[in-house]
Amino acid sequence: MKNILMIAYHFPPVRVSSGIQRTLKFANYLLDHGWKAQVLTVSPNAYQRVSNDQMHEIPPEIVVKRALTVDTARHLSVKGRYLGWMALPDRWVSWCFGGTLAGLLLIYRHRPEIIWSTYPIASAHLLGLILHRMTGIPWVADFRDSMTEDDYPTNPTQRKIYRWIERQTVNSCARAVFTTPGAIRMYTARYPEIPASRWALIANGYDEENFARAEQSEAYRQALAEKNEQIVLLHSGVLYPSERDPRQFFSALAELKQTGKIQTGQFKVILRATGHDELHRALIIDNGLDDIVFLEPSVAYETALAEMLVVDGLLVFQAANCNHQIPAKIYEYLRARRPILALTDSEGDTAKVLLDGGLTGIAPLDDKDVIANKLLEFIGNIQNHKNAIADDKYIEGHSRQARSKLLADLLNTITV
Repeated sequence: MKNILMIAYHFPPVRVSSGIQRTLKFANYLLDHGWKAQVLTVSPNAYQRVSNDQMHEIPPEIVVKRALTVDTARHLSVKGRYLGWMALPDRWVSWCFGGTLAGLLLIYRHRPEIIWSTYPIASAHLLGLILHRMTGIPWVADFRDSMTEDDYPTNPTQRKIYRWIERQTVNSCARAVFTTPGAIRMYTARYPEIPASRWALIANGYDEENFARAEQSEAYRQALAEKNEQIVLLHSGVLYPSERDPRQFFSALAELKQTGKIQTGQFKVILRATGHDELHRALIIDNGLDDIVFLEPSVAYETALAEMLVVDGLLVFQAANCNHQIPAKIYEYLRARRPILALTDSEGDTAKVLLDGGLTGIAPLDDKDVIANKLLEFIGNIQNHKNAIADDKYIEGHSRQARSKLLADLLNTITV
């Protein structure tokens, strides 16, 4: 077995949406391809929300080192205020101090052939950069999505530091990995001096073992037992106010309700774990939808999968300014084999994943009238069992096992 040091902020017991799954599943399935991970992560006190529901998925072969970390905003603030430099590049920068020592100890004990770090926490790449420069071990930087854009981060000082970390990373790493073709195109244009061979695509995916357990769970049996004639649509996960703005969707629902085309008791929308409930609740009430649209709390991961398996349809929200991104839940939606209605730009990477699978339930996020028409068509197809589902071969190609094989192949090209 070859060893790989994996640096990741998100790792059990943190409770977040699908972001935790990428590192956890890579660490699991790389074992099938000759790679054993040592995971360097943060101490659990750094997380705002924790859950033990996926702790059992960490194989005993994997060494997990949790470096002492504080959250500047929660642990070092006075009456909710703190000096800005204390949270640069992010609120968990303290991880870089303990993480450097812990990382060097892991390197000394296990002699990894690769260092791997993963965004979206910028200090993870900063820590990867530090350990790479101190040891000379080849480094794979897993960006997932773009780290900076013209207006992101919004704070100019933070954006400048992010861009510095980004530039150092793409110049120093052996491979820079992204989850979408659009992100690679963006970075190719931004850093034309970087050879094309340095960019790599490994998309997110779904985990078959989690779905198998979800299908055997009490949550799944209960959901099936409670299912009735009411049509239920679900959005599972964070609903960002800008990038996944549901206002036009709410307006479309309000119009359909007022004209009697959808009715209370016959139709229901669940927004699960939006992360912005108070904002969305106000919009729901303003549109008179509090008897149709329901905000529900976060649940354990496999419980969330069980819910996807039972509802009548699954919702995607993605603005056109995110055409170079793909919500990770797309792949779980595909595996759930339920009809999907995507409110997104038909030219974006999100739409392409669906269109390639033969799914055409797509409407622009910002067009109320098109959304209303597409929603009525979608509901009618549910009633008549006409909505398309991707075929098994296409779905299986998006599994976490398949993605881990791609990562192992990439690692092997670096260590040859």
